[in-house]
Amino acid sequence: MSAMYEKLAMPASGLRLHLNENTGGCSKAVLEALRGITSEDAALYPDYTEATAALAGRLGVPGSHVLLTNGLDEGIFAAALTTLRGGAPAEPFEAIVIAPGFDMFPGSSRRAGGRVVPVPLEADFAFPLEGVLAAITERTRIVFVTTPHNPTGLTVPRDAILRIAQENRGLLVFVDEAYIDFGGDTLVDTRVLDAHPNLVVGRTLSKAYGLAAIRAGALVATPDTLGPLRDSVPPYSINIAAVRAIPAALQDTAHHSWYLAEVRESKRLMYAALERLGIQYWPSDANFVFARFGDRAPEVTAGLHARGIYVRDRSSDPACAGCVRITTGVVAHTQACLAAIEEVLCGAR
Repeated sequence: MSAMYEKLAMPASGLRLHLNENTGGCSKAVLEALRGITSEDAALYPDYTEATAALAGRLGVPGSHVLLTNGLDEGIFAAALTTLRGGAPAEPFEAIVIAPGFDMFPGSSRRAGGRVVPVPLEADFAFPLEGVLAAITERTRIVFVTTPHNPTGLTVPRDAILRIAQENRGLLVFVDEAYIDFGGDTLVDTRVLDAHPNLVVGRTLSKAYGLAAIRAGALVATPDTLGPLRDSVPPYSINIAAVRAIPAALQDTAHHSWYLAEVRESKRLMYAALERLGIQYWPSDANFVFARFGDRAPEVTAGLHARGIYVRDRSSDPACAGCVRITTGVVAHTQACLAAIEEVLCGAR
């Protein structure tokens, strides 16, 4: 697994379907909120009260259970730093990550001085609960889980995550719910968090709300659990743009609902096209679809690239040979992508 997050190419034009971004853009209400920022606002350190309350209200938890972060990436690094620093060089503390998975987990863990212990997914990308439990040692300090999983889009069983937390109270279980708006079972519930004080849930407004460039994320846990994490986050890492954008994005429920509907229809169209083409895929609870094109994966990726459509070849990941991840957002974008895929696959026959 890579030492740090791989920054992919940022094309100036074309369809960016390789980064799981919101292809419909943010709410117009967000743009209005940003236009309202004054010169005085820009000159002062921002207050996070309103943005925290807005997110806590949407999640259904007290404000004391929410820590805003500069994108979820900052929250991931804060969790790694808090749990993994202080180990002896010869015997560092350990972080368990699922392979394949999000590069930020192993990258942040190594930067914090920890040792990364990858646990491979089981057959057909099933969550390796027994493998995770077997990998936990006296040196383990944190277990990273993403649900729905990236890059497969599969939901990790809720009971599996809670069992890890329940049976290992001495370590932190970090659950990345970046894609939970699109499907799956959230663990953001005061009763669940209070019963499992070693559980931290990461959330972001990058995906469903289209605020990736704003860098708006959060950690959700009990106040006592968030305490050490707050100490690892700079006091003013959230800028005024994020502070104003968060409440505006959350209030525009119509825009949010519209994009979720676009994603659902896009996935339906993607499934139908892949079945027609005889391409294996995994039903996704996220805003992307993971499909195995086999030996033709490089051809498909390159062919789409030549047509100004960018997708992510994940062949270098464990057990992902020939697999491509495709963002499924705005329906018109998905239709353009599918037409290009058929052109590449069928045009050479």
